[in-house]
Amino acid sequence: MSAQPADKARPSPERPDTPCVAVCSTTFDDICRGCGRTVVEVAHWVSMTTEQKEAVWQRILAQGYPRRNT
Repeated sequence: MSAQPADKARPSPERPDTPCVAVCSTTFDDICRGCGRTVVEVAHWVSMTTEQKEAVWQRILAQGYPRRNT
């Protein structure tokens, strides 16, 4: 029986590959009205680390994103 190291990071919750909800709009500011990411975050999403993406997910979920038109 092997013990896991105490400092091992907890796994991230299951998330979609991207917060994009295909409601893209940054007309009035640098925040997408659909997913809540900044223009820079959208542009760099594919090259961000898992930790960077998780930080974005935490922020946008706390702010009530992603938003879908229903």
